Amino acid sequence: MRALIQRTQRASVTISEKLHSSIGKGLLILLGIEEADTQEDIDYLVGKISRLRIFDDENGVMNLDITQVGGEAMVVSQFTLHASTKKGNRPSYIRSAPGSISKPMYEKFVETLRTTLAKEIATGEFGADMKVELINDGPVTIWIDSKNREY
Repeated sequence: MRALIQRTQRASVTISEKLHSSIGKGLLILLGIEEADTQEDIDYLVGKISRLRIFDDENGVMNLDITQVGGEAMVVSQFTLHASTKKGNRPSYIRSAPGSISKPMYEKFVETLRTTLAKEIATGEFGADMKVELINDGPVTIWIDSKNREY
């Protein structure tokens, strides 16, 4: 499972020219799921994301997590995070899980994050053609792959 986390001033998802969801200060989390992912991957990523100290404290040092700043969170499914570009110029998405696996995993991820942060989580719509806008604050962008962790 891969997450691309962006610290935002604001972010939104538009579907069919209608605003679907939006957040202010917080985190936009683009989530890629592969077939081998389990609840352990969800727990690892949610734990890591919820404790990431990437918000500025009173001294301008990235030392606070999303809860400490009262930030919001948005999760958008993004199968292209598992793109392979090793051969040719057309990416392969063979590592991305099919919808029958990735949709329930995406929903479990959102629910686990909701429970961990004790707040509503904005989302995209799984499988939809979405327009995602954000103002990346910093810019701060963090890449986490649950398969590349050390304990």
